[in-house]
This record gives sequence, structure tokens and C-alpha cells, in this order.
Amino acid sequence: MRFQDAARDARAVVYAGIQADPLVARAATLLAEATTAERLLARAAMNGERTDPDVWRRMFPTLFGEGAGEELRRHSELVLAASLEVANRGEASRSQFRGAIVEELTARLLAARATPAAPIRRERRVLFDGVRAEIHPYDVTVESGTRPEVYDCKWGARGINAEVLNQLDDAQVHAADEDVDLAVAIVVMDARRSCELRLDRSTANHANTRLVALESLDELRETKP
Repeated sequence: MRFQDAARDARAVVYAGIQADPLVARAATLLAEATTAERLLARAAMNGERTDPDVWRRMFPTLFGEGAGEELRRHSELVLAASLEVANRGEASRSQFRGAIVEELTARLLAARATPAAPIRRERRVLFDGVRAEIHPYDVTVESGTRPEVYDCKWGARGINAEVLNQLDDAQVHAADEDVDLAVAIVVMDARRSCELRLDRSTANHANTRLVALESLDELRETKP
């Protein structure tokens, strides 16, 4: 088993420009240190249905009310401002920015592990001897020599589909054939219940695919055995 950079086709070049936008890094930095409530706020606000910040302040009184505390209110204001910047990008651009933010957030949380981290890379394919390579690369990889990890990142539960789940499961099976303990996971910036409902309806094999939902994002900081 080995990792390889994804092909630099037109889609990859355009998306790389979005990934390099300072807004992506700023939003991911804020969300890496956010509470679950702040992450819920970010998900809701980035959908673009309401762009008046006062509406969101009223909807999340635990973040912006007097009882929230000055530090939490300050951080929540920054999260809200960045989220509304994404929301105001327009429908097509907004979708790409949200995906890039989830990927960057995943990479940053993995890099924050207490133990020395293996190389964390983006847009990488996993190759196996004698097996046709998957077209789509993995969003984030932890390229450890002892227990490598691959992550597919989604903005919402609707992004969980059979193609994604089959690719993750196939990778783990092929890795096992080469005596490699490959950890596979899907990270979704959506409520766990929504993700689980989507998974329950899928016929694809996902028994060994770890789900990291919005409420459990901080688990990515943990080094798995």
C-alpha cells in the first residue's frame, strides 16, 4: 500500500484556489477551538438562508447572551462573522468553501494530537498492488508507517452515499490483504442523528468505517490505538 498525489486536473486546480483562500484557514482555525454550540451555529449560518447577524444572536442566546461570558461571546462573534462571509459567497462558491473548511478543520484537529503526528496530507490517493486505483482521492490522510488513516469529509449527511462508503470499505479490505491496519473514517459537519439515519438507509458495507459527526469532532485530536 502506498500514497500518491491526486492528478492536477482542472477541477483540482480550481479547488486548490478555494482551499488557499484565507477565509478557509480563518474559519477552520476558529472552528478548531469552538464549542459544539458554536459549530452548530457555523453550520446553520453557512447555509446562507439568513444573513442578518442579529437573527443568529437571538437564536443562540447561550453564545451571545449576558450569561455567555465575555470570552465566549467574543469568539462566537468571530465564528458568526466568518460563517456569514461564507454564506454571502453565493450558492455555487458557498458549497465549495464549506467543503474546504471541513477538510481543513479535520486536518487541523488531527495535527493537534498530543503524540507526535505522522505526516498529514490532502487530496491523496491510496494505491494497492494489483488493484485498480480509485479515481477520487481522499480528502485527508495520516500517512503513518504503523497505522495509516484516510478520511473522507462531507458538509452534510446527504453527502454520505454508497460510492463513498464502498471506497472506504474497499480500501480497508485491500490494506488488510497487504497486512496493513488502515483506519477509515468519514467526517461530517452535521448532527450525528442525521448521519446515522443516512447510514442506516445505505446498503453499502460500512461496519468498519468510523463516523465522526459534528458533536464528536474533537475526537479527531485523540490518537487511536
